[in-house]
Amino acid sequence: MTWTIQSNSLKVEDLLTEESLFFTGNGYLGIRGNFEEGYDEEVKTIRGTYLNAFHDIIDLSYGEKLYAFPETQQKLLNIIDSQTIKIALVHDGKEEWFSLFSEEGEILSYERKLHLNKGYSERVIHWRSPSGMEVKLRFKRIVSFTYLELFIQEVHIEPVNYTGTVKIFSTINGDVSNFVDKNDPRVASGHAKRLEVTNVKLENDIAAVEVEAYRSKLKAACAVSHRLGTYGDMNHVQKEKSIETTITFDLKQPITLTKTSIFTDTLRHGNQPLQKALEIQYSLRNKTFDEILLEQEAYLNDFWRYADIQITGDDKLQEGIRFNLYHLLQSAGRDKYSNIAAKGLSGEGYEGHYFWDTEIYMVPVFLMTKPELAKQLLLYRYSILDGARERAREMGHKQGALFPWRTISGTECSAFFPAGTAQYHISADIAYSYIQYYLVTKDFEFLTHYGAELLMETARLWMDTGHFHEGRFKIDAVTGPDEYTCIVNNNYYTNVMAKYNLTWAAKAYDILKEHDPDRFHELKEKILLDDHEAVDWKKAAEHMYLPYDEKLNINPQDDTFIQKEVWDFENTPEDHYPLLLHYHPLTLYRYQVCKQADTVLAHFLLEDEQDFSVIKDSFDYYEKVTTHDSSLSSCVFSIMASKVGYYDKAYDYFIETARLDLDNTHGNTKDGLHMANMGGTWMAIVFGFAGLRIKESGISFHPSIPRQWESFTFTLQYEGRLLRVSIGKNSAIFQLEEGEDLLVKIYDKEYQVKIQEPIEVQLENI
Repeated sequence: MTWTIQSNSLKVEDLLTEESLFFTGNGYLGIRGNFEEGYDEEVKTIRGTYLNAFHDIIDLSYGEKLYAFPETQQKLLNIIDSQTIKIALVHDGKEEWFSLFSEEGEILSYERKLHLNKGYSERVIHWRSPSGMEVKLRFKRIVSFTYLELFIQEVHIEPVNYTGTVKIFSTINGDVSNFVDKNDPRVASGHAKRLEVTNVKLENDIAAVEVEAYRSKLKAACAVSHRLGTYGDMNHVQKEKSIETTITFDLKQPITLTKTSIFTDTLRHGNQPLQKALEIQYSLRNKTFDEILLEQEAYLNDFWRYADIQITGDDKLQEGIRFNLYHLLQSAGRDKYSNIAAKGLSGEGYEGHYFWDTEIYMVPVFLMTKPELAKQLLLYRYSILDGARERAREMGHKQGALFPWRTISGTECSAFFPAGTAQYHISADIAYSYIQYYLVTKDFEFLTHYGAELLMETARLWMDTGHFHEGRFKIDAVTGPDEYTCIVNNNYYTNVMAKYNLTWAAKAYDILKEHDPDRFHELKEKILLDDHEAVDWKKAAEHMYLPYDEKLNINPQDDTFIQKEVWDFENTPEDHYPLLLHYHPLTLYRYQVCKQADTVLAHFLLEDEQDFSVIKDSFDYYEKVTTHDSSLSSCVFSIMASKVGYYDKAYDYFIETARLDLDNTHGNTKDGLHMANMGGTWMAIVFGFAGLRIKESGISFHPSIPRQWESFTFTLQYEGRLLRVSIGKNSAIFQLEEGEDLLVKIYDKEYQVKIQEPIEVQLENI
């Protein structure tokens, strides 16, 4: 059962959430889990089809606009809807339309499933029409991992006590809008209609629609074909913005309809996406659903071989971790135009923008399980490096690259600068991710052609942002990860990440100079690099100011954080969380209250910068003032609770992450899944319970196991090896399955792991 997500709910209030939970995607195309037949008019729905990075440009309005405030932003668009398939039984000349919510008729049985190991979703219904006619219906759908443009649906109709005429009404519709919620800043509040239909075409029973975004002028197209497993009449009605297809046939035995939709756009398919959609449709229209399903299963067999985490002793958590990993796979961009939006391709929350979430919470998953996908996500950031350089100049910097806080195509989309643009740490986060990629893959070519340039340009940003004061390098007027504390001096997280960025920019300089002098001179010329810069980077890193309070033995979050009054948690009503929806930002800024892990996150990413006692005392301190109003928080506290030895607490925090969307604990899964939290679930197991750390010296583990589990097992890809780690009640086994011998540090002791020679180590602190 842990490979299948199942629901039998027909509660109207569950529909919006399940549309997100049962979405199907492949990193390019995402389709929400809407019912093919639709709902009654009074039932709320977010009917959505999205292409990663396909956006329009909209104006940002300000009451008072100041210099370098972004003037426009990008918005992910809901595009052409090809989901609709309606079914009617014709009795005595009367059409009785199937609906799960009609007061007429009766649902005798209903179940809905998402198959994580096979890559498709289905609904199975036994329906009795108002006049007593019964049929069994099975709706299946796949968004293909093999053919990224392909969405295929199969409808199987089985007669129970009815033989007669069946009418199917299928549409492709370009007249769509985005969802809006004016009362929630996490969801778009306007600009619902951003597309116009530019072409509607019917060619050899293939229905095609093309749309164009109002301002970006990006075009998208969809071409649809139908195949019926029996003789029937097919009629098309071409309208101004849609094509309606009606198929009529006699139902005497089980019948199957296959609907194949091909999606294209101008970012990937040239300036004639409709023609390209038709070409792909012709090439794939004879592919059966079962053939696509076999290819889907083969792709997932390979994915799960490397990515699966097997938990013995807790089926609900096993289900949760597989659900999270599957949806991350469905949402990861696979080209230079796309990344992973905060909600993936499952909904419209945060308008489809990419954040730092990708690098810190999601790239690690792919880096250790499917590194070619991690590489694609990093290449996207390189593709917008020129835009980051331009943004740095807009922000008054003479050099360097400042990556946008929120973006799709590369320009800043955040209108609220205190908790947006001021989060300069995003440039260090991206640099950190590039360093981690190099440490795990030893991909020297990637470092020389992409990594070194990005590291150096982000290092230049810190040189221009920070300054020396009293012998220390300091960084003023920035915001760290905690969005309840903004525009501060010397945010610990920002400073320590900048230090790492500067250190590695200097290392990349030395590596290129020694090992690839031709590329070194080419890069020097390209970015006008002076030799003294690497010396300056090292000096700034060595003298970086990292706030430390001797009395408390903690790293203060910034220069003034611990001077503030602590938020009155005891008298804050439960219904006032999350605080950002109930208090003005300035109110929050004046108190010691954290939305999410900040300094605690820095201690996870760069633990060697502080003594263990400082890390532990800091954890204790910040735990008391953190609300975890951000879904990015609990996983980090779980990891660090494992680090400092609070094993029960680590498990409690992990529980909050593992089923956050499945159980809708934040109450907003309808707007899309929480992708960073999904990555954080994997991290809480691998970096938390297993204690994995990736450093220049190699990989190390400090294994532990929640007392509620019998065992857990996972695999990691590292430097071309495949390492399987199994942790039980008393011991941990490290087994090399592919590659050359590997030196691994376990509990600070080094072991040489070889093929067919597993290492078993007794657990400490059990």
